[in-house]
Amino acid sequence: MVYTVVQWGTGNVGRNTLAGIRARPDLELVGCHVSNPAKIGRDAGELAGLGPLGVTATGDAAALLALRPDCVVYTAMADTRVFEALDDLSAILRSGASVVSCSPVFLQFPDGSLDAPVREAALAGGSSIWVNGIDPGFANDWLPLVLTGISERVDEVRCLEVLNYATYDQGTVLFGIMGFGGPMDEVPMLLRPGVLTIAWGSVVRQIAAGLGVELDGIEEWHTRLPTPETFEIVSGTIAKGTSAALRFQVRGMRHGRPAIVLEHVTRLRDDLGPDWPQPAGQGCYRVEVRGEPDYTLDLRLTGSDGDHNTAGLKATAMRLVNAVPAVVEAPPGLLTALDLPLITGRGLMP
Repeated sequence: MVYTVVQWGTGNVGRNTLAGIRARPDLELVGCHVSNPAKIGRDAGELAGLGPLGVTATGDAAALLALRPDCVVYTAMADTRVFEALDDLSAILRSGASVVSCSPVFLQFPDGSLDAPVREAALAGGSSIWVNGIDPGFANDWLPLVLTGISERVDEVRCLEVLNYATYDQGTVLFGIMGFGGPMDEVPMLLRPGVLTIAWGSVVRQIAAGLGVELDGIEEWHTRLPTPETFEIVSGTIAKGTSAALRFQVRGMRHGRPAIVLEHVTRLRDDLGPDWPQPAGQGCYRVEVRGEPDYTLDLRLTGSDGDHNTAGLKATAMRLVNAVPAVVEAPPGLLTALDLPLITGRGLMP
């Protein structure tokens, strides 16, 4: 069966999902939504650097939904426009199209606070939505849960992202949200109380649900380091004395101790935070299961261009694209990774 797909957004992830849609023989691209007026009227493949795909980008959402696609791959940024994104998703779902998306991230395993409109829209449209990626996503849902399947006893599950973001070309995220390049005495959006839990608390709760355990609560912790000198990254300049390394944890507490931990170790230079966890290879996602026995699993990232950040974007994109058939065929509603069958690269091997 061939599923018709609309791509919604052509940014860092969207360009990769377009390549992924093209790669799968069971998916047919029928439309492409863009918000930038400069992109309207251009071929979707051209916007993704792929060559012509025969689909013209448009800003007309109603016209795209009138095509009655089986699924929309929604990769528009939601970090700075959460409620607008929720409105987009609700409209798509009410039209009858299912959705795979990398945002808003709290929908990966929602707590019931902001997901009601999306759930209602999905039921009204008889459609399904699944929000995932690499992190939040595969690196801290199926990867750790599968690893616990070879345990006799599980005392702690810790999921880490250990990456250098210097080549990540997304200034809004790096500067505006994470606070890199900003004064050390200013609290960036990401580190305001409760924000880390909104973004990654879903990860902790989903692992707990997969293990069948109750958490006492979720706690946040973070620390930052300044740069000793001015240097350049792809997205701009990091001035001497400003924030250049960030480490944070979202801790699921059980019986007074951290039992399920989501941790990020983010540097803009490899020499910062030498005593912090170090990556395997250029960068990695790491799962540590402490118990009987102890396990450590490193998922190393390297793109075809040699860059780990390229690989991370590709992983997020393909986690969504490869799930399209399963999400379309799933019962209506807001799905989590615990609701879906094993997603593989079926059809991708020549």
